[in-house]
Amino acid sequence: MKMKNKKNKIRIAFAGDRDIAVKVLEFIIGSGVKPLALLLPEKEKASHFNDLVSLCPYLDSKYILIGKKFRTEEGVRILKSLDLDYIISVHFPYIYPKDVIKIPRHGIINLHPAYLPYNRGWHTPTWAIWENTPYGATLHFVDEGIDTGDIIHQKKLEIFPHDTADSLYKRVKELEFEVFKEAWPLLLSFRYKRKPQPKWGTFHRKSDIKKLQKLNLNQVMKVGDLIRLLRALTTSNIQEAAYFILHNKKYRVLIKIVPEN
Repeated sequence: MKMKNKKNKIRIAFAGDRDIAVKVLEFIIGSGVKPLALLLPEKEKASHFNDLVSLCPYLDSKYILIGKKFRTEEGVRILKSLDLDYIISVHFPYIYPKDVIKIPRHGIINLHPAYLPYNRGWHTPTWAIWENTPYGATLHFVDEGIDTGDIIHQKKLEIFPHDTADSLYKRVKELEFEVFKEAWPLLLSFRYKRKPQPKWGTFHRKSDIKKLQKLNLNQVMKVGDLIRLLRALTTSNIQEAAYFILHNKKYRVLIKIVPEN
């Protein structure tokens, strides 16, 4: 593998969205590393498009690859021309094809809100609560699987009895930032270590949450299981909540649990 002179700053592209991506990009730039390209979701699908672009005012529009442009022939050509060490990926909603994965000298680094190999894929706090799996944040390399690449750094996060998927997601984003900051010096110096993931693990597609949402009003269920299900389905998006249908009308159900002192 071709190595760069340590006196040279690393060369990166940044891919991401959401507030955690903004925090990580601010941190990277604050450390003296400026991305040479941005990969962003389409503006109408992104939550923090303008915030991320505003952090890189020096970039020509050519180097802001929107939507799936990074996968096109032109996008691949642009990324190859940048002689990248890494692509840093933070909550980027697209899958990287093999020809893009191979572009950076050291690989694509992804920050994932889960304690891999548990909860690969989507809605990680929902499934951690519902399936009682270990939870946390993981920084890992991207390979051709989904969240299956070698682990660089990860930390666990306790799930409290009063946590909903929404509160757990807010807390895990704080842990993700902590994990990234701790690993960044290793990435800067190329002294990172790779820990292969086991072949086993849990995985959920975006649509899998639909299997949990419909409540049968005549179903017998333990109280603890029902509370856990409602916690798992209380997210920031009402369309992801549990629901029941009565008299041909749909009712959404959210839960709030308040621990007493």
